[in-house]
Order: sequence, then structure tokens, then C-alpha cells
Amino acid sequence: MKLDKLLLLLILGSVLPACGQKTFDQKMESLYKNTVPLISAEELKQLQYTDVFILDTREQEEFEVSHIEGAQFVSFDDFEAEDVGNIPKNAQVVVYCSVGYRSEQIGEKLQEMGYRHVKNLYGGIFEWKNQGNEVYNTNNQPTDSVHTYNWNWSKWLYKGIKVYE
Repeated sequence: MKLDKLLLLLILGSVLPACGQKTFDQKMESLYKNTVPLISAEELKQLQYTDVFILDTREQEEFEVSHIEGAQFVSFDDFEAEDVGNIPKNAQVVVYCSVGYRSEQIGEKLQEMGYRHVKNLYGGIFEWKNQGNEVYNTNNQPTDSVHTYNWNWSKWLYKGIKVYE
């Protein structure tokens, strides 16, 4: 009888903490409106050194901590059409932010501006780094640091050094 109670306590102890917690995929599903097609980290990795424009839609301090190699910074808060004036309307464009929420909104703006081949990086830079891909600091040196926006969002970065203010 004591063994049964102990076994039950062990099972409940391992299951109950997970109740109410979302997985990363569930969190992403709750954030996205699916207005911009998604691209996986693996798919972007295959395209990374081709004629694709990668836009980091976070804020300057986030970009400076780390970004995907070759990414062009465009501020989420201060986004203007001039920020992408160098990009042809028929070009492949991939937008990303921390997890894909802000970048989806910039992707929508790009679509409204006539960009036809815009994709949003699923899971943003968090998923990029979680999949073991390199990120680069402001000196274009590889780094393990990723700006996680704040403490609450940092739980979704599993690999790397969490930086937030």
C-alpha cells in the first residue's frame, strides 16, 4: 500500500507542474495570425546564402546583441518604406524577431507595399538559435548571446546566453 501511494505521488509530482504550461509550438500558434507564410529555421538555412533578404525586425539593442548573419536591421517601432527601398518587390524576403510576432506584423506591411515573396521565420531568432544555428554580434563575430526581450520571454530560448534588461 505504501508503495502504491509513493508511486502515485511520484506520477502526480511529475505531471502536475506541466499542467497549464504551453509548449513552444502552442505558444507560437497562439501568437500568429498566419497572415504571412512561415519558413522554418532549416529552410532558411538552405536559403541563407542565396538571393534572399533577411530582415531583423526587433529593436537596435536586440540586433546589436546578436542577429542572423547577413540580416538587415529594420526597426519594428520605427519601420518605414524607405528602410526596404533597396529590396526589389519580387525578391525573397524573410522577416524575423524574437519569436515571430513582431515580424509577422512587418511582413504584413511588406505585403501591403507589394512584396510578393515574404516569409516569417517560425519561432524567430529563438528557434534559429534553439536549432543550433549561429548568431552574430555587432562586430559580426559569432556569439551565444541572444536578447530575449525580457525575463518572461527568455524561457523560450533553450540554447544560448539570455540577455535582457
